[in-house]
Amino acid sequence: MPGHQASDIIDILKEDHDRVLALFARFERIRDRADDQEKQILVEAACTELAIHSHLEEETLYPALRQALERAEPVEEAEVEHMMVKHLVGQLETMQAGDPLYDARFAVLGEYVKHHIRREQERIFPMIRQAGSGLGSLAQDIRQQRHEMRSEFGVPDQYYPEEEGMHGFPFYSHSPSRHH
Repeated sequence: MPGHQASDIIDILKEDHDRVLALFARFERIRDRADDQEKQILVEAACTELAIHSHLEEETLYPALRQALERAEPVEEAEVEHMMVKHLVGQLETMQAGDPLYDARFAVLGEYVKHHIRREQERIFPMIRQAGSGLGSLAQDIRQQRHEMRSEFGVPDQYYPEEEGMHGFPFYSHSPSRHH
């Protein structure tokens, strides 16, 4: 069933998008009243999620789309957007909450990620639907790789971003290993 495979892949990507957008939204809600430790945890959580998501797309999804379809321009643009996100993440990884421009840099990263997600949904999702069954067992592969990467970083597959306070993010309170 061609549509089923595409729908599964899109669902996985949307799960990741929702997770990272929830972290950015939480940061915006608490930005002016949170202490530095709470901000640091949220930033590390978002950066970890972005690293996992980007890796899965770059190493698994994008090559599969290139192979299944002739049109690569949206994939190439998405990869350039990933480079820009990685640049900002790299800068944040060298900083601590409370440093000058820390909050501003994370806010800009959030806006950039929102832009990327919008473009991905407008341009990459239709490519996934078009490729359909040509993507084989990609959804299963992505789900498995994501689970393995989250385990490696000590991040659970499920969490509850709507909870107030950092108890919704207990897995980040021990500062996950940095990612490159």
